[in-house]
Amino acid sequence: MTEIRNGVSADDLPGAAWRKSSYSGAVGNCVELSWLGERAGVRNSRDPHGPVLVLPTCSLKSFVSDAVTA
Repeated sequence: MTEIRNGVSADDLPGAAWRKSSYSGAVGNCVELSWLGERAGVRNSRDPHGPVLVLPTCSLKSFVSDAVTA
């Protein structure tokens, strides 16, 4: 079993259900998100087989909340 950590290849997370924001442009330059239990994975939509940023869900929620109110 693959250890879920920062930099893990998205290919090593076969059960991840990746979602792209509905605000994404037609060019495809956005990120995709997958909930990984108590953590969240974020990857570049242009490199779906590349590395994944993995962080606790509470940290991602806090970041998004702060970004929206900034």
